[in-house]
Amino acid sequence: MIRLLVLTIIQSIFLCGAQVLLKHAMTLMGKVSMTWQFVSGLLTNWYFIGSGITFTIASVLWMYLLKNYPFSIAYPMSSMTYVFGMLSAMIIFHEEVAWTQWLGILMIMAGCALIAK
Repeated sequence: MIRLLVLTIIQSIFLCGAQVLLKHAMTLMGKVSMTWQFVSGLLTNWYFIGSGITFTIASVLWMYLLKNYPFSIAYPMSSMTYVFGMLSAMIIFHEEVAWTQWLGILMIMAGCALIAK
């Protein structure tokens, strides 16, 4: 189970990192539109490219987890992404996080601990 936990944490970090990079990419872009100018802007946006690469790594790790562990255990463990997302919101985006949100995160982590046993 330790291997599952470590791999899930790594996959969650990559998935959260991809979301952070995507948020940065979208912040730099203008209004979202289906125009050539917008699409070409995405294709030359290093945050967007990094997000795609990071999503790919997270997806490959996720495929490995699905192949080698029961879905009933692997899928709930992936909810650790919420923890990294909340920390990213605070540290990178300087967002306020309410105590009720932290309580929710604690409940998620308690659930992961129960599932991992």
